Amino acid sequence: MKISTKGRYGLTIMIELAKKHGEGPLSLKAIAQSNDLSEHYLEQLIAPLRNAGLVRSIRGAYGGYVLGDTPSKITAGDIIRVLEGPITPVEGIEEEEPVKRQLWIRIRDAVKDVLDNTTLEDLANFSEDDNVPDSYMFYI
Repeated sequence: MKISTKGRYGLTIMIELAKKHGEGPLSLKAIAQSNDLSEHYLEQLIAPLRNAGLVRSIRGAYGGYVLGDTPSKITAGDIIRVLEGPITPVEGIEEEEPVKRQLWIRIRDAVKDVLDNTTLEDLANFSEDDNVPDSYMFYI
């Protein structure tokens, strides 16, 4: 399964909104500028996210977008499914011989598990230090 720019940039929008959750609306222009992305492209991505209830729009001079729910309740899987469609590594799994079908199903389930168990809260609070293994302590 290959995630396109739709999925990647959609996740970027949602992570930025999660980082500002509770602080009021955030404009697509601000998101585009801070991430060096096309505002026009982000406008195309926000519509399906809004239609799915993942974001809400706030009108007015200080308007923009806010999350449709708390960051802990929206998963990466929710976003990817809206923007990319069903999560499947291979088309036509049903027609594969059983041994290959089993492999594709296991891959699909592993990807789904990661996406469905990673929340916007996890992504918004991620820091480089979270990914660094503990240092060793040597005593002489």
